[in-house]
Amino acid sequence: MISHGKEIRVFCGNSNPSLAADICSQLYMKLGDCSVGQFADGECSISVYEPVRGKDVFIVQSTCNHVNDNLMELLIMIDAMRRASAGRITAVIPYFGYARQDRKAKSRDPISAKLVANLITAAGADRVLTMDLHAAQIQGFFDIPVDNLMGAKLFAKHYVKIFGKNNEDVMVVSPDVGSTARVRTFSMGLGLNMAIVDKRREKANQSEVMNIIGNVEGKTCILLDDIVDTAGSLCGAAKAIQEIGGAKEVYACATHGVLSGPAIERIENSCIKELLLLDTIPYPADKPRCDKIQYLSTASVFAEAIRRIYEEVSISSIFD
Repeated sequence: MISHGKEIRVFCGNSNPSLAADICSQLYMKLGDCSVGQFADGECSISVYEPVRGKDVFIVQSTCNHVNDNLMELLIMIDAMRRASAGRITAVIPYFGYARQDRKAKSRDPISAKLVANLITAAGADRVLTMDLHAAQIQGFFDIPVDNLMGAKLFAKHYVKIFGKNNEDVMVVSPDVGSTARVRTFSMGLGLNMAIVDKRREKANQSEVMNIIGNVEGKTCILLDDIVDTAGSLCGAAKAIQEIGGAKEVYACATHGVLSGPAIERIENSCIKELLLLDTIPYPADKPRCDKIQYLSTASVFAEAIRRIYEEVSISSIFD
């Protein structure tokens, strides 16, 4: 029995309608009736065709390419729901864009992640549901509750089916030192040893020098990252693992496949046997299909989180 008595409604923008439809399928309900378009000058136009007064509203919208358009769609949809007297509004953001500028790395840098957090809060969102924020501290940029789901659990289930647990012939590899904590948790869940690709630029305008911390010789390696953008770092790490470390074969997985610029071509020409992505971002419609890239669905995880938020019960077990 739901104590607050609200009905649930799920709406989506144009960023990832297929994921939103899959989430609704998992919840045994229809996607909310609305249209998200543009005026002739490119301004975002939102129309909601069903009442939301007092409802528990979830808006599914990744802020992926085109980032600014999708972000404005999200903000205006939140505003529309708030002005229509929605009981509670949760922004479901499978991929949170602008997360890579989460601190001042040098003088006069913006902190874009904080600005976007302020915009979402000011628009009228009551809480945020997302997956694998680029930096965990971004949760603290919001003045509203943030649930940050972990995609590694889905990858772990997949690779356990292929390689089993505690397989001594398989190692998990962090593509850089900054991802070590995430990769360590993932490797412990699989019962696998871990290695790190350490890269540095010794002089300006010289290529990076790669070192492998850990013995990967003759091993099957799984590279884990949170974002694949142009795929330069991922493919470079895979090459180092095989050529310098002597690994037998390299698999890779990442939560968010941005896949911009030369990413598809780089992955196709790399030594990566398979790149496994989650469907937080759809495959680029203007890119040729790459057989090496496969997707896992996040719909069941988001649907379970939405159900628990709606029922006002703990969702902490989803993070385990």
